[in-house]
Amino acid sequence: MKLSARNKLAGTVANIEKGAVNSTVQIDLDGGRIVTAIITNAAVDELGLEVGKTAYAVVKAADVIVGVD
Repeated sequence: MKLSARNKLAGTVANIEKGAVNSTVQIDLDGGRIVTAIITNAAVDELGLEVGKTAYAVVKAADVIVGVD
């Protein structure tokens, strides 16, 4: 897989919750750290995502928001 994004986090699909149009996909990075993404149901099907399958969370730096109290 070649991507322009530099932040590629490998993990295992921990959970998929399908809604009417979108799915919430949780990827377990290392036995405790979870990344959650919302993608279309069509994307879940096209990627063949299933619980237990290896997947990657890819983050573009321009889309990350960091905040503090």
